[in-house]
Amino acid sequence: MADAASRLKGILEQLLGAPLPVRIRTWDGSEAGPPEAPVLVVRNRRALRRLLFKPGELGLARAWVAGDLTIEGDLYTALGLLAGSIWERDEDARTLARSLRDPEFRSAVRRLFALAGPPLPPAPPREEVRRPRRGLHTKRSDKRAISHHYDVGNDFYEIVLGPSMVYSCAYWPAPPPEGTLEQAQHDKLGLVARKLALRPGQRLLDVGCGWGSMAIHAAREHGANVVGITLSQEQAAYARKRIAEEGLTDRVEIRVQDYRDVTDGPYDAISSIGMAEHVGSARYLEYASVLHRLLKPGGRLLNHQIARRPQRDEESYQVDDFIDAYVFPDGELAPLGATVTLLERAGFEVRDVESIREHYALTLRRWVANLEADWSRAATLAGPGRARVWQLYMAASALAFERNRIGVNQVVAVRTPESGASGLPLRARVWGAPGPA
Repeated sequence: MADAASRLKGILEQLLGAPLPVRIRTWDGSEAGPPEAPVLVVRNRRALRRLLFKPGELGLARAWVAGDLTIEGDLYTALGLLAGSIWERDEDARTLARSLRDPEFRSAVRRLFALAGPPLPPAPPREEVRRPRRGLHTKRSDKRAISHHYDVGNDFYEIVLGPSMVYSCAYWPAPPPEGTLEQAQHDKLGLVARKLALRPGQRLLDVGCGWGSMAIHAAREHGANVVGITLSQEQAAYARKRIAEEGLTDRVEIRVQDYRDVTDGPYDAISSIGMAEHVGSARYLEYASVLHRLLKPGGRLLNHQIARRPQRDEESYQVDDFIDAYVFPDGELAPLGATVTLLERAGFEVRDVESIREHYALTLRRWVANLEADWSRAATLAGPGRARVWQLYMAASALAFERNRIGVNQVVAVRTPESGASGLPLRARVWGAPGPA
């Protein structure tokens, strides 16, 4: 009888209809596949049962988080090779139905069942959050979702994010190693402050303030009076400690508060950095309207938000299974155009849109490097499964940004008064000299 690796390789290639781009090593020590390729290590038969009972991305994610699957070699290369065979296959339900009618396809599935062993579905890893997607984005459900992602432990995030403690795209002057993550995050906060034209004494509302980095920057370097809001108790405690250490308690207030409960406007400026992805499409107009109401006439909003590419049929959009179950429960991405439209419907005048997509790929790669450099401690702090979740989602996201599958944009919008005076200069941005043809 052939070894397990050769058998599995043949089955998978028949199911995929293409050669397997990575090498496989199975639980019996056998290997098959391209000799120079990264190695997908199938550590036990349970990994196959996870795939059989939850085919596709979620089954793979469960096997990865549980440690049933690992990769030897460059993680980015392996994910890039697998993406073309699995995640980026443009197959619809009709294609799958045709496959299931194919006798050879059904034969391959039966052989996979035989190789996987007794057909009992393994329980999902404890890190998985699964609940019906109904009643989304209530104040209670949003707080629960935020807690799942951000209340992992501040010590764990210190490993991943580094001293800046900024959990959003940095703004790099040049690819590493010419620029450090800390300097790039400082430059991003400075960019936000410049776009908002922050001045001493102005009131800034920082929506989704994280661990307080933007609030501290605005108060310390621009003299602003800042209110930062978050739904994470751990973030708030950490931010307050940092603010006290900086001697800024008279200028910065951190609240555990939903954006819908903020009533003490008007503010001169609002920053929302990496928060709007949690709002959800059904609530986005409400979110934009709340921020518009909280701004004084002439006030500016800086909305920093990840965007997905638009689909031909927007009604068919589905949240990524892995991200929803393990990373950002109830999170949703919207196309840039939809975001701009809703901001305008809320009353904003959109004045500037800047894509910084490549910057996020650089940032994510640095976060992955930080995690892997202190893996043992990170796994002890958050648990091995949680550490594997963060490693996979950040590495896969870096590739998605590099391949233009998702983007990130900074939108400057103004609550323009009836006079029409936006308060922006005629040339709000200074572009560099043209490059070579």
